[in-house]
Amino acid sequence: MAESTYIINGTVLTMENLELNNGFVKIKNNKISALGPMTQLPDTNDAQVIDACGGFILPGLVDAHTHLGIWEDSLGFEGDDGNEDTDPATPQLRAIDAINPFDRSFEEALNAGVTSVLSGPGSANPIAGQFAAFKTCGRRIDDMVLTAPIALKFALGENPKMAYHEKNQTPVTRMATAAIIRENLFKALEYAKAKEKAENDPDCDAPDFDMKLESILPLLSGEIKAHFHAHRADDIFTAIRISKEFKLKPVIIHGTEAHLIADILKDENIPIITGPSLSFRAKPELRNMTFETPGILAKNGVLTAITTDHPETPLSYLMLCASLANQSGMDEREALKAITINPAKIAGLDHRIGSIKEGKDADIVIYKKHPFERNADITAVIINGKRVR
Repeated sequence: MAESTYIINGTVLTMENLELNNGFVKIKNNKISALGPMTQLPDTNDAQVIDACGGFILPGLVDAHTHLGIWEDSLGFEGDDGNEDTDPATPQLRAIDAINPFDRSFEEALNAGVTSVLSGPGSANPIAGQFAAFKTCGRRIDDMVLTAPIALKFALGENPKMAYHEKNQTPVTRMATAAIIRENLFKALEYAKAKEKAENDPDCDAPDFDMKLESILPLLSGEIKAHFHAHRADDIFTAIRISKEFKLKPVIIHGTEAHLIADILKDENIPIITGPSLSFRAKPELRNMTFETPGILAKNGVLTAITTDHPETPLSYLMLCASLANQSGMDEREALKAITINPAKIAGLDHRIGSIKEGKDADIVIYKKHPFERNADITAVIINGKRVR
């Protein structure tokens, strides 16, 4: 078996500050070990060689907000594990306990060059549960995980209102949604203080174990981020307000109206995962949905990623979503960064994925021609240094 693999004769779009018009990438021990122009290609004897044949070599695509494996393809209630809408506060839910890697959407994502995703519960509950980050190739989620948990999901706006209005149960207003979030964050703070006091004072009893509050502690300590489902501008501001109150690290998911407040988001240094825009305006808070949003945000200096929100839009259309953003005014390079290095940065995983750089995971996609062109077929997909397509 060859010790190294060389991908040769392609335009290397690294998503770093480097582009090689005719270059190579070397893979060794499942990592990117070297890259450069073809004129500097070393001896490839005893190495596996993949010829890009003049195509384009990109890092594996990344979607930082999906429900992959949780809402399973072609199934109804039996494959719907996205919302535990029996309790508005469920921080203890773990995505890894719901994800089915045998769902055929994994194969479709892989065939489309999507090599890493974040996936987790839906947005029926104000506090929905824990997201996980993982590679899209494998049979057991435990072996595919990059980080779990990676974020705690919150939901603002219409979804919690709709889910609980039908049950005649709180929350049925935006005020109650925010109050439920605050109440549980306050409880978790008090719980943490009580635990710390018991650890430092033998005369103090530790609080009774509480799985919900335990699940919030990594958020309060800054170990994981707060992902806020928010479409309207006012809901985005509520997310920012709560985050400041509890010193959270917020990420806005969807941000349908984020382009209306791009300057404020830049000043607040809040990253946005936009989308899905390849959809229809199914509810009032989507009335300002447009593919112009990511371009406006990027031009204003906001760290921006594009999501499919799979299965709202299938993951196989992630590159198409970036292309449509480009057609709607987003710079071509920024559009590609929005589905590679930017979601990796937002997730805190850019040390491993999102770009072609020495030392990073060898997750690479080879296109026959520029991926924004028509019929830009994928000729190879590599994850962790192994060709999987």
